[in-house]
Amino acid sequence: MSQNIAASNIYKKKWYQHLYIQVIIAILIGIGIGHYYPSVGVDLKPLGDTFIKLIRLLIAPIIFCTIVSGIASMKNLKSVGQVGWRSLVYFEVLTTVALVIGLIGVNLLKPGAGMHIDPASLDGSAIAEYTKAAHEQTVTGFLTHIIPDTVFGAFAEGNILQVLFISILFAFGLQLLGDIGKPLLNTIDLISKTFFRMLKIVMYLAPLGAMGAMAFTIGKYGVGSLSSYGALLVCYYLTGFFFVFVVLNLVAKLFGFSLWRFLKYIREELALVLGTSSSESALPRLITKLEKLGCDKPVVGLVVPSGYCFNLDGSCINMTVLAVFIAQALDINLTIEHQISMLIILLLTSKGAASVSGGAFITLAATLGSMNSVPAAGLVLVLGVYRFISEGGALINVIGNGVATIAISRWNGSLDMEKLQSELGGKQVKSSINERYAVANAVHKDNR
Repeated sequence: MSQNIAASNIYKKKWYQHLYIQVIIAILIGIGIGHYYPSVGVDLKPLGDTFIKLIRLLIAPIIFCTIVSGIASMKNLKSVGQVGWRSLVYFEVLTTVALVIGLIGVNLLKPGAGMHIDPASLDGSAIAEYTKAAHEQTVTGFLTHIIPDTVFGAFAEGNILQVLFISILFAFGLQLLGDIGKPLLNTIDLISKTFFRMLKIVMYLAPLGAMGAMAFTIGKYGVGSLSSYGALLVCYYLTGFFFVFVVLNLVAKLFGFSLWRFLKYIREELALVLGTSSSESALPRLITKLEKLGCDKPVVGLVVPSGYCFNLDGSCINMTVLAVFIAQALDINLTIEHQISMLIILLLTSKGAASVSGGAFITLAATLGSMNSVPAAGLVLVLGVYRFISEGGALINVIGNGVATIAISRWNGSLDMEKLQSELGGKQVKSSINERYAVANAVHKDNR
């Protein structure tokens, strides 16, 4: 036994070998390069872009394999429907709460008050591409966009929503084949393992990608932009912290796990998002870690990708805060009726934020354009600082989707609580909570 302990100590990682440490060091180096050598920082942009492209290259096949493997291996497809409607209910409630919290936070802190900017002085040419895309974004267009022109087109474009649709359809078809389809299912499982090994190789480049992305951000926009928009950033991040450490913490407690321990568990993914300003960079690894936590594979496969489309809590806070900030900066008085109308519009438009590149910004432009009370051209006021805000939004999106997956797994009675508590290193939850889900767990196992 002592030999086994000694052997395990030999293979124990040193502090500098942990990915999150390497990424944080790379971020600090990137900040230094961007601040002291801005032109060099801007030139390092390809490092960040290349890393994100490599991650996006793997996202579509990983989502496809995870969903197909999970659903096709289930005996009872009714449980898939259960996960689906529970996910939609959860997403709608949490995104609504996020929108409301953003609205309350910006009204209390008033980051745009006192700027007194003349609306006539705004130059909308800088956001022309966003406003053009906003006009093209309609409810009908969003619904039809879910279905790709070709099967391979969805994978080529890397559209998560379209890949999700194809994956579910393919999984149902494979499941209906019965025993005949098992060889194909085994092949897909093997392909999935191969793509995750590819991901492991790509992750060695994470520190370089984070350094390049951060160097570009600081080099292009400068640390000075942070002080210029200090009040807006403080407002946004305080509101975001409140949502994570109050709202999501309550959700975590309700479903029997510690948010703090979960954040520690996904610290590598959060460091990656912080460095790259992209929540997509953490998606494949988040899927793996949630399965390791004890979440059922079909639940993870459905909730995580759909959450990246419909459960963008950070982006929701982003949109309400920015909309009211612009109104305050332009001395436009938004009445309660105006703000409620905006909230209702955002409840609908925010669900399509992930279907297009620059989704949150385009969705906000579409919302302002439909309200007629705040000019969409006012978005030029936040262009210089938007990258720092979207970075915080990406972090909240990842945390929110991780919490959502655990919560829905527990709600569905398909969460291995012993495995969860073992991985998070916490104490066992109270027996009363375990008993509450005992029946659901038994039913779920019978359906497998």
